[in-house]
Formats: sequence, C-alpha cells, structure tokens
Amino acid sequence: MNKLLTTVSAALVSALAFNSAVAHDEVPGDKQDNPIVLQGGTLHTVANGVLTDSDLVFENGKITAIGSDVSIPDGAEVIDISGQHVYPGVIAMDTTIGLNEIAAVRATRDAREVGDVHPEVAAHIAFNADSEIIPTIRYHGITHAQVAPEGSLVAGQSSLMHLDGWNYQDALVSAEMGVHVSWPRTYVVNTWWERRSAEEQRKANEEARQQLMKVFADAKAYYDAKQADRAIDLDQRWEAMTGLFDGSKKLYVHADDKRQLEQAINTSQEYGFELVLMGARDAWRIADKLAELNIAVVFGSPYGLPARDDEGYDQDFSSPARLAEAGVNFAISYPGYWDVRNLPFAAGNAVAFGLDQQQALAAITLKPAEIMGVADTLGSLEVGKSASLSVSKGDLLDPIGQKLTHLYIDGRKVTLSSRHTELYEKYRQKPSE
Repeated sequence: MNKLLTTVSAALVSALAFNSAVAHDEVPGDKQDNPIVLQGGTLHTVANGVLTDSDLVFENGKITAIGSDVSIPDGAEVIDISGQHVYPGVIAMDTTIGLNEIAAVRATRDAREVGDVHPEVAAHIAFNADSEIIPTIRYHGITHAQVAPEGSLVAGQSSLMHLDGWNYQDALVSAEMGVHVSWPRTYVVNTWWERRSAEEQRKANEEARQQLMKVFADAKAYYDAKQADRAIDLDQRWEAMTGLFDGSKKLYVHADDKRQLEQAINTSQEYGFELVLMGARDAWRIADKLAELNIAVVFGSPYGLPARDDEGYDQDFSSPARLAEAGVNFAISYPGYWDVRNLPFAAGNAVAFGLDQQQALAAITLKPAEIMGVADTLGSLEVGKSASLSVSKGDLLDPIGQKLTHLYIDGRKVTLSSRHTELYEKYRQKPSE
C-alpha cells in the first residue's frame, strides 16, 4: 500500500512539474480603465471598407468612435499609429488550441474522448488557458478561436474562446455552439497503413454511416418525446443534440470528399439541421449547389496538396476564389493548434491565387463571426463592437510585411511576447564564431 502511494505521489509530482513547464508566463491584460485613441491609421473595417488616415476610439472594451475627426475623450491615451494598419481580431475556426500541446506527449493531449458517440462533450471544459502555444498564436493577430473536440464519429460540441484568459471560465465567449460530426468515409484508400481490403473498407464505411443515421434517429425520437411531454429518462447525449432540431445549434460536419458532402447535405435537409461544412476540400465541385442552399463552408485546406492525380498543383490554393465566384458563404480555417498561427498567411495565399483581398480578410474575421452567430460583437471594426483588434506596420496577410505593434482583446492590451520571441531575443545575443 505504501509503495502504491509512493508511486502515485511521484506520478502526481511529475505531472504537476510537467504542467508548470509547458505553461506560458504571460499575464493576461488588465481590464481597460481609460479610453484609448488609435490616431492616424489605416482602418480595415471589413464591414465598411478601408478608411485611411482615420482614428479609432474604444472605451470599456467597446469601440465608441471611428472617423477622421473624432473628439478625444477626457483622460484618453492617444497612440499615434500613422502609417500603420488596424484590423479586427482574427477568428480561428476548427482548432484544438488549448486542448493539445505536444503531439508526442499523451498527457498534453485532451482533444478526444474514448468511444464514437459523445455529443455531450464540451470542448471548453478541457481548455488550457496557460498553453504555451496561445501567445504564439496571438502574435499574428488571432484574438479568438473556436475550440472543437476531435473524434471518429460524433465528437462533441465546440465553444468560442478568447486568447487572453486566466482559465477556461475567464476565456469563454460562447459555450456549446454546435455539434461536431466526422462524416463516415465514402471511398476506399490504397496506402501502406490501410491493411483492409477494398471490400472490407466498403463494409466498414457503410456500418459507420448506419451508426450515424441511428444516432440522428435516436436523438430525433428523444426530442419528439420531450416536445410531447412524455416521461423519459434523461440522456445527456440526446440532450446535447436537441438544439439541432429546434435550430439553436448548428451541425458542424467534418468531411472532404464530394460524396461525403452530398450525404451530409441530404441528411441535414431531411432533419432540418443548419449545416456548416468543415474542411470541405471538394466544396468547389458543388459550389453552385452550396450557394443555392446557402450552406456555410469553413474551408480547411488552404495549403493543401492535390487530392487527385488530375488536379492542378494550385487546386486548394485557388478553391477560396472559386467559392467566392460562385457566391458560397465561406470562411477559411487552418485546422490544428500550433500551426493555427499561419491562418492570416493562408488567407493571403488565397489572394495570390485569385481571391479578393477584402474577401480574404472577411474570411478570417467577419465570416467566422457570422457562421458562429457572434457577428453582433466580433469580426469587424464598427461602433458598438468589441475592441478586439490588432495594429500592424504591414499587411496582416503578408508573412514578410506583417509586424504587429499592438494587440487588444475586449479593450485589454495583450502582450505580444511568446516563447518564440523569447528564443529569438536569446539567440540574437549569441556570440558569432
């Protein structure tokens, strides 16, 4: 017994030491206590175009004035940003920021539950606001992130977090916004890691699809029984899915192949779900249909390689432009955690392959806010909205020109320091040979 306690104690001490080692040291910003005026910059409002040589005033975490001749409130801090650019905070969708830390260390990964069906799982409960990765993400103007669980079928529910909190309660913006489903595969693959025959794969694919259809049918039966005031036992799984049927939650379907996308669309129309396609690599193949049905797409392969032998090298690079041309309502994401920092540059890459620059900026700011239902407070520079914004000496979408000088989340000044900047400063001082 004593040996067991000693072992458990040693493991606990080791875990605590490890957690402190991966926690960042940046203190969250203080609540805004005086008005701030950003004076003389170029404002990329997203909602109302680009305003040159303009001022922006925010107070108590909200934007209060925008224009070229605004009055300066008493006691305001005036910051001259002449020649610099102001952008709304970038919103990253489809991330596991705060859920994953080091891929090779199992104890730092908490994005996936055991089993195939657990819609009741809420991602924000596992969110680590002290993640060492978060400051590196903020450094590129990302202020908010949709944190979504991973899974093989019904993964759980995502939440929107801001990236400057003491804990998950402090960082939570909106909880349990929608149910995430990984749509079953509709094709067979021939790779070194797939040991099953084509027939075995087809059978497994159909079994997974049938399992998912049963999940929807059971959840609908539970919802109908509740609506009819029947006496039923509480089931947390189906409780989490009732919002899909009354329209208070969206169904986020992670799928890439055209056949998967079409199956998801058909099923959503059958049940009346509000559908958002995540990843959606083949969305360009059914762009007209998506536009006609007004189905939102969160395109998640901005730097993807060709999926088929007959596709051009730039198929994924140019897909956002094709979606825009067809009139699809879309956002751009960079799924993952540490590499999410490249999201603004992914939008810039889409500009290089035909997407309008203002559409690209909207695809990582206002469009994500609209898709998640928070556009009344986030996504653009407008009076009354949250003062979540960045100031850069160059184009936010340009990996060479971008250089942030200020970052604010709800009016709080957020540090731009991170493990990356610390290492940069350290090795700048290394003596040359």
